[in-house]
Amino acid sequence: MEADKKFVVRLATPADLDFALPIVAEMEASAKARGTGIAKREPAFIRAKILEGKAVIAFTANGIWAGFSYIQSWEQQRFVSNSGLIVSPAFRGMKVAAAIKQKIFELSRLLYPAAKLVSITTGLPVMKLNTRLGFEPVTYDQIPSDPQFWEGCKSCVNYPILVAKHHRNCLCTAMLFQPTV
Repeated sequence: MEADKKFVVRLATPADLDFALPIVAEMEASAKARGTGIAKREPAFIRAKILEGKAVIAFTANGIWAGFSYIQSWEQQRFVSNSGLIVSPAFRGMKVAAAIKQKIFELSRLLYPAAKLVSITTGLPVMKLNTRLGFEPVTYDQIPSDPQFWEGCKSCVNYPILVAKHHRNCLCTAMLFQPTV
């Protein structure tokens, strides 16, 4: 069965604030299990994204939390990152990530129509999802240079590589969607 028939993927609302703790816990557990990085976030950060209207959440038809993602803008809104994509392990392989990625892409385009959308990832499934949405691989000099952008990488096991390379490359693939505004 397709994700859109088993799951509800929608803009997160204040009613979803209590999910911030399980979201950050799953982000951290998932990163540890894969041995790769994902920006470690505090529950307060996730709650802020929800309250700002910059987050997407997924539930089963029965109301069980299934996944999440948020957006963040950089460099005076020239760039927007689609970040924190996480799917609860019980629902992986059910196209939930694709549905969340589509919805967060649409939200990014709605809120920031002129912005370049950026994604950095080591995960092949995310790279494939990004490619379907029109993202292309780019070099690091084409993504935000704002030091705050790289703060999220500090919790990644590969962060020492990024620093040693002066933020010019790392193990993540940088991907960019450029609007035709």
